Amino acid sequence: MIEPPVTIYTDGACRGNPGPGGWGVILSRGRQYKELYGGEPETTNNRMELTAAIKALEALKRPLPVILYTDSKYLVQGMTQWLPKWKAKGWRKADGKPVENADLWKVLDEAASVHDVQWHWVRGHNGNPGNERADTLANLGIDTIHAAP
Repeated sequence: MIEPPVTIYTDGACRGNPGPGGWGVILSRGRQYKELYGGEPETTNNRMELTAAIKALEALKRPLPVILYTDSKYLVQGMTQWLPKWKAKGWRKADGKPVENADLWKVLDEAASVHDVQWHWVRGHNGNPGNERADTLANLGIDTIHAAP
């Protein structure tokens, strides 16, 4: 029996780059629906995009088919085009320089390897309800950083 996929929307946000950042995730499958968010006091937008995808995949309790939507071309291209080359070159880019955010790419690679993930880019801030909600959650993640004592 083929399992229905989990649909995931992720987004990362940063106020300043670097600056306080947040990530937001929506997971849905059938009638199941869950939202997650968090933040970091000093980070970059790309790190928050990667963190959102990591948190989403780590939230799954068992291997499942996944359709993941993000407005980050960095995330989609990294997972679908660049990652195999980086790994083959010892986490170095074509120019020989170290891969930026390699620590998170490695965690994401491991988290994704458990699932059958389809990576899809969507245009940000373009009225897609899942993307808009993930953005709201990412900004809520930043707000929690500012509200922390």
